[in-house]
Amino acid sequence: MKGQLYLCATPIGNLEDITFRVLRILKEADLIAAEDTRNSRKLLNHFEIKTPMTSYHEYNKYDKGRWLVSQMEEGKQVALITDAGTPGISDPGEELVAMCWEAGIQVTSVPGPAACITALTMSGLPARRFSFEAFLPQDKKERQEILEEMKRDTRTLVLYEAPHRLVKTLEELFHELGDRDVAVCRELTKKHETVFKGKLEEAWKWYQDNPPKGECVLVLEGKSREEIREEERRKWEDMSVAEHMELYLSRGMEKKEAMKQVAKDRGVSKRDIYQSLLQES
Repeated sequence: MKGQLYLCATPIGNLEDITFRVLRILKEADLIAAEDTRNSRKLLNHFEIKTPMTSYHEYNKYDKGRWLVSQMEEGKQVALITDAGTPGISDPGEELVAMCWEAGIQVTSVPGPAACITALTMSGLPARRFSFEAFLPQDKKERQEILEEMKRDTRTLVLYEAPHRLVKTLEELFHELGDRDVAVCRELTKKHETVFKGKLEEAWKWYQDNPPKGECVLVLEGKSREEIREEERRKWEDMSVAEHMELYLSRGMEKKEAMKQVAKDRGVSKRDIYQSLLQES
């Protein structure tokens, strides 16, 4: 009988946030795969967990992943933990999960702390729809492509950033996305937890004068739908109503439907379009 992979969420700063279920699984598992065994050893020692541990990280995720799968195929129960938070979110855990499913091994996620959700829910920004971007790519071309996608995203955006790159990232977001509302959440769940609430430009200037310490989560306002509609309307300002109509008529659209679409594009009524066409003729 095959074993199973357990994705065990560990505290992101406050040890009291670990769950009873995670503790039980870490004690009962045959093996714990940890992103950083030295870091995780402190956690296991604190809770007096003696389960054998092996490293599983970005630089060995394929070779070690295949080995872990082979162990589970032999019936071993494996618990995966990351440095902090829920495995599989912005870490190599997702590769191991994919390998397990491909090999027909059951995967169970044992819920607990996650920095992205913690920051989102305390940010005061809309949480019904959000996009998690993790760390922005360091490759310039890929980074710009992601920023271009973010410009039009109406969902709340959640990003991770290291303290030494925070000021540069805030500056870049301000110039690329405009001066949006932002919550910069730092040292989450820890004694010195702080949340900076304000505009991007304010946050950028604040952290220039107050260098941050500790990992940061940025929760950023999405683009407003009204702003998108206004931009769409402005696109047609250099075209006359007659030219706008001809654009749709040349595509085979009936006059009535073309008039309706032109009115929608310009954010006016069909009657306004009709009057404009009379004046232009």
